[in-house]
Order: sequence, then C-alpha cells, then structure tokens
Amino acid sequence: MAKNLVIVESPAKMKTIKKFLGSNYTVDASMGHIRDLPKSSMGIDVEHGFEPKYITIRGKGDLIASLKKEAAKADKIFLATDPDREGEAISWHLKAALGLDSSDKKVCRITFNEITKDAVTRALKNPRGIDMNLVNAQQGRRVMDRVVGYSISPLLWEKIKRGLSAGRVQSVALRMVCERDAEINAFVPQEYHTVDATIKNGAKTVKASYYGENGRKKTLHTAAEAQKIVDDVRGQDIAVTEVKNSDRVKNAPWPFTTSTMQQEASRLLNLSTQQTMRIAQKLYEDGRITYLRTDSIRVSDEAVAAAKKYIGAEYGKDYVSFRSGSGKSGSNVQDAHEAIRPTHIEDTPAVLKESLARDEFRLYQLIWKRFTASRMTPAVYAQTAVRLEKDTHTFTASGSHLKFDGFLKVYRQDQEDEEEKQDLGFLKEGMTVRFEKVEDVQHFTEPPAHYTEATLVRALEEEGIGRPSTYAPTIGTLLGRNYVTKEKKNLYATELGFAVNELLVGSFPGIVDVGFTAKMEEQLDAVEEGRADWKDIIASFYPDLEKSVAAARENLGRIKVADEVTDEICDKCGRNMVIKYGPHGRFLACPGFPECRNTKPLLEKIGVKCPNCGSDIVKRRTKKGRLFYACENKDCDFISWRKPGSKGGKADLKTAPEAGEKA
Repeated sequence: MAKNLVIVESPAKMKTIKKFLGSNYTVDASMGHIRDLPKSSMGIDVEHGFEPKYITIRGKGDLIASLKKEAAKADKIFLATDPDREGEAISWHLKAALGLDSSDKKVCRITFNEITKDAVTRALKNPRGIDMNLVNAQQGRRVMDRVVGYSISPLLWEKIKRGLSAGRVQSVALRMVCERDAEINAFVPQEYHTVDATIKNGAKTVKASYYGENGRKKTLHTAAEAQKIVDDVRGQDIAVTEVKNSDRVKNAPWPFTTSTMQQEASRLLNLSTQQTMRIAQKLYEDGRITYLRTDSIRVSDEAVAAAKKYIGAEYGKDYVSFRSGSGKSGSNVQDAHEAIRPTHIEDTPAVLKESLARDEFRLYQLIWKRFTASRMTPAVYAQTAVRLEKDTHTFTASGSHLKFDGFLKVYRQDQEDEEEKQDLGFLKEGMTVRFEKVEDVQHFTEPPAHYTEATLVRALEEEGIGRPSTYAPTIGTLLGRNYVTKEKKNLYATELGFAVNELLVGSFPGIVDVGFTAKMEEQLDAVEEGRADWKDIIASFYPDLEKSVAAARENLGRIKVADEVTDEICDKCGRNMVIKYGPHGRFLACPGFPECRNTKPLLEKIGVKCPNCGSDIVKRRTKKGRLFYACENKDCDFISWRKPGSKGGKADLKTAPEAGEKA
C-alpha cells in the first residue's frame, strides 16, 4: 500500500509525475480549484473585515470525498500544486477542504519549476509549510476583483444591458484600447517629403537619402522644398566627404517571460494569447518546459552550464556566451521563477517533433531556440556610413553585412532591413559620384497602430498592470464580452466597448486609472512579501467604490448601444439585418424583433470562390468548435477541413466533417 499521497492540479501533470515515483506514492489530481467564492452573490462579508465566504465548487463533492479517503490512508501528504500565488492558494484550500489540521506535520507543501525526475525528487526532499503570504496575496487579488466586479457589473446591466462585466485589470485594458482607437480616429495626416537617390555601381545600384543642410538634419514639409533639392543635385558631381566603417554588435535576446512568449508567438506563429498559454501549459505538464507563468529572465546555474556545453559541442566554442544565469530585471518583476526554457536542452525540436502536436512543436521550437540563443555570443555586423555633399545639401547612405552570425545561427527575431544590406565598399572618401536617379517622394504621417494581442500585452506589462497569469484571460474577456473585436491581428473597440468605457471613465475614474491599477499590483506584491495586510488594502479602497456606485446609479441615465447594421436583407420582412452577439459568437438578427424573429449565421468570406458552383467560400465551425470551409450556397455540397486556395487546400470531400461533427 502506498505510504505517500501527492496531490497536483491536473491529470496531465499527475500522469507525468507518476512516471518518476515508485509504488510508495499515490498521485491524485484536484482538477484545479476545489473551493471558490459563490457565483450567486459577492461572497464577501463587508461588515466583518471583508472575510471571504468560500464554498465547495459544484461537482467537486465526490472528488473531495475520494481525496479524503486517500489522505486518511497516507503517512505523508505532499501538496504539489503550481509554484505561484494561485497554486499556493489551491494547496491551502485543499488542506481546509480535506479537513487536515493546520498543525499536522504529515501535510506539507512542495514546489518545482519543472516537471522532471530530478526536480520532483529534490522537492520531495525539501518540503515546507503553506506560505500564507502567497495565499494572502492571492486572496487579496481575488477579493479585490470580486468587489469591483460585483459592485459595478450590476450597474452596467441596469444602465446598458445584461450580461456585461467590469474588472480591475479588464476595464483598464478596455480603456487603453478605446483611447488608442479614439486617437487613430482623430488623427490628421501631415504631409512630408523625402529626396531619394540612387548611385550606379556596375550592374548594381545603392540608395542614398537627403539628410539636411550643412550637416544638420532637416525635414521637408512641401513638394517645393523637395523639388528645389532635386533640381540642385540632378546631373551634378556629388562629393563623398566621409566614409565611416565600424562594427555593430547585436546581443542575443534574453529567454522568454510569459509576456515575451505571448508576443513572439502572436507575431511569428499567429497564436492568440489564450492559445499560447494553453499549449505552454501542456508542454509544462508533459515535462517539456519550465513553469510558464513568470516575469523573470533568471536561469538556473545548472541550465546555463548545460546550455554552454551543448552549444560548444554543436556550434563550437566561439558561439558560447559567458552570460551569467540572470539579467537585469525591472522594478516590478517578482523573480519567483526562472525564465521559460526547455527542461532538457538536448531535447531539440527535431528530437521531439514526432511526439508533439503541430502547435506544440511550433511553440516548443520557439522556446528552445530563444533559450539556446540567449546563451550564445552576439552577432557582429560590419557597418558603413557614407556622407555625400553638394554645396549645402547633405545626403547619407548606409549599409552593413554580417561578419559573425553568433546567436543568429539559431534564432532570428526579425528580418534585417534590405537597404541596410547594400554594399558601399566602392565609395571612397574624396571621390565624386553622380546620382543616376533622384526624385521627390511624397509621404504622409501615419496614425498609431491599433493594438494587437501582442502589443496590448506589452503595454500592460510596461505599465505594471496585471501579472503573467492575467494577460490571456483579460484579453479573452474583452473579446468574449464583445467590448473588443479582432480583425486579422488588430483589436478594435466596439460600440458596446466604447459605451462601457465611457460609463466607467465618467463614474469610476480611479478604477480605470492606469496608475491606480499599477499601484494596486505593487500593494499585492507587498502582501506577498509580508509587508502589508490584504484586508487593509481592501478596506481603504471599498468606501470610495461604494459611494461611486451609489452616485452613478442615481445620476446616470439609460445608455443605448446601436446594433451594427449590415447589407444582409431579412428574407421574411425585408429589413436590413443587424449583428447580435450570443454565447457562441456573432450572428445576424432581424431588428424587427419580436414581430420578426428571423436569425442567420454570420458567415465570414475568405475571398475564394467555390470550385463547384462559383459562390463564395465561407468559414464555418462544427458544434465542437472545429473550423472548416464550406460553400455559402446551401444547395452546394462543397466542404473542406483545409482552406481552399492554400497549399494543400484543394477541395477535399473525403476529409469533410463527419456526421457527428456537423455544424
């Protein structure tokens, strides 16, 4: 009979750990949280020190009973939930739900940053008690979010419509998206000009650009200014007055934190923040990568040594960096965990390719390359900067070529500017050239870019809002509530999002203030460090919130949000149908409800015609949510899992959704 009980959160984690432990250990899973605040009420005793009223999560009764039986038989119980605030709180709730005495020495807490045999064995040899500072930091965040949400959300239902929600981090993120969209909408383009020239070098040409007057930078605002320069230098001898050669060193990036992983996975792999976290969770639970929720770039000495050994053997000693295991961290970095890295650098993407699903492989490869590159030497570019002058006019040209690839042998973050790659070796100081072509090019200033999931994550992190675990669910809520919509990669605030933001900014400026929210994160960090009491933080905040809610309820009128009208005509009454939002996303509905109850699916066209009948191909989803492609013509039977027109995306009726997976 097993003498020791190990409790983790998930079956996948349980399965991986079972491989490392012998018959003296039973491993069970709590299936996430087992206790939480009730959904039917705020669940906070405001009158008595903001004490939370925890209840057993519905459906977890049988699981708790089973865990109690296992715990009663065990000589030692190891609570092995995730190594963060949330994991610490789950262990604390487990201890309470299983009726384990707080002073019972047979119950202990273990943590590990990676699910490997060495890490798990080391953790079992170094058990500890529950860290109540971590638990209290989690309770403070949970209670704060509950107080904000359950105080303001009913007001949104009353003043706008039911089903809406507000949140401490969510509402600040919404404000940032709304303000960026407003800035874009108000943007007025400004005209400016450049003078671009080319110099012939045999069969090749290189580019030069107007810099300014007498060596000083000058912006050209009008076509007349630019044309005068074109007229002054066209067909004239241009003196090469300076040629500077230098080396530029490009350092390797640090390994991934949660936010940088989400940003790069979005940019390079086109994965949403939620997809990235779901895949990373699977890789972590399978023992492939270290813990995925971290804001630290620190790496253990053992991992650094293993990386240097691998890089030296695989690429040579010239590629091995002498970087230490840690880098400079920001002031709001908790540094509780290592950066995200492969658990074993020897497990290259090629080695694991056959054992990983497609997106698991792609994300693992990105993590592996980033970490490996972080322990490699910098890349070195040979740069040439050339100054050319005609009378008072100064032109410049620049170029570079790679002298030593360093970390670029493994990981390239971006494409080098093509213009930078031009060879300027033929230009010598003191010589004269003639521009083969010189022209005025008109430009207009561009508005700021819309947020994408990646850039919103970066902005939230830079402002100190939220923590690694909050970015993906925050963006998911904004999309799910229809406050924000996503087109291609860009995020746009909807009419509903603008309406909610206007109410929140007008009535609760403190809640949606970037500085206030960042300060709240600092206070919760202080709770984790044992320097503050979470109940004091809530107590100092709640009275103002309560007053603001009461004032808004009394002073605000009903806010109507117009539905988006489409060109689709209702085939029952002839009205233009509008876009509505339901539990499964957007759909078309007749605005004549309740007289006319006609609805239709809102189908997204992909710009490809049906090979069978010539109608548009649209995206559809099965009941299980899997994407497929079909003809919009109901009488046509074209259907395909793969996108028509893409590589391997021809009509493939054999791989169409099975009968049990129809939309």
